Amino acid sequence: MTTQLFGAGNVANLEDELTKLGVFDQLQPAAVSTIKALYQNNLAVLPYEYNIEGIFYNKKVFEANGIAVPGTWDELVAAAAKLQGAGVQPFAASGQQGWPLTRLVSGYLYRSLGPGAMNAVANGTAKLTDPEYVKAAQQVAELGKKGYFGQGVGSIDYDTAMNQFLGGKAAMLYMGSWALANIADPKQDTVGAENVGFMPFPAVAGGKGAVDQYPSNVGLPVAMNAKSFDAKTGDWVKCIAQNYGSVALKDQGTISGFKVNTPVENANAVTGQIRDTIGTSKESVLWFEALFSTKATTVSQQNAAPLVTGAISPEKFMQLVQDALAQ
Repeated sequence: MTTQLFGAGNVANLEDELTKLGVFDQLQPAAVSTIKALYQNNLAVLPYEYNIEGIFYNKKVFEANGIAVPGTWDELVAAAAKLQGAGVQPFAASGQQGWPLTRLVSGYLYRSLGPGAMNAVANGTAKLTDPEYVKAAQQVAELGKKGYFGQGVGSIDYDTAMNQFLGGKAAMLYMGSWALANIADPKQDTVGAENVGFMPFPAVAGGKGAVDQYPSNVGLPVAMNAKSFDAKTGDWVKCIAQNYGSVALKDQGTISGFKVNTPVENANAVTGQIRDTIGTSKESVLWFEALFSTKATTVSQQNAAPLVTGAISPEKFMQLVQDALAQ
């Protein structure tokens, strides 16, 4: 809808407006990359939240089991096998929501095929049923087949998965940086924020993607009316661009797509790590369903748990989603 309104001239071109105001450089480059990927290469919204995604891990559990932070998919799978052998559940994930599992599929695709993997599906130059796409689903299904998501993953909801990780019952959790609020809360995080690390989705051998291409999303995006964008609006937007990043981090502990111009002490080391990562990142990628229709998104997320429990094959999973995209 926002893209259509932008094309009709009803939504302000914020790249032009912020450039005129001299504050375009107050946006994090990675946030700009994400917004443009979502809105056909246009800066159509302001990023009041900005999240990158990756794998949070329990440092103490890794150390106790002699596991270094995995840099490749093969190393991640080997780490999961070692943890399972030691009686530690490797991953916490919500099969009920589905997207924490499909994010793993797109993560593999972006590392193996490169940052254009899902755009190719969206524009019709590739299909999810192509062998290289099915392979990604196969890799994630294999994790489930080996029991790396624990018992009853299909009935696990978001909060339960978060609690499994923060309670020390699982060693890893694929999640976005919005989880920093949970990690900073000692009532939720009994592992201790100092024992939580963050790593990018690992590289795939021979793949075209890079580990610094983080899956990202813009929470609370705000569009501006092009026809009412006057001098007063410009003053307000300029103030937001220069100050919101610091205020949001200080008062709410949230990371936005604006630069932090007033020093704010990090709540913990992992928050600092993610802030540094966002600050140095130049390119981002989207997530599995980002460019899907509503129906295809529903089909994808509802069939994610059956994929990892073996109830449907990787080929069937990708066929179901591809069929929904074609409707």
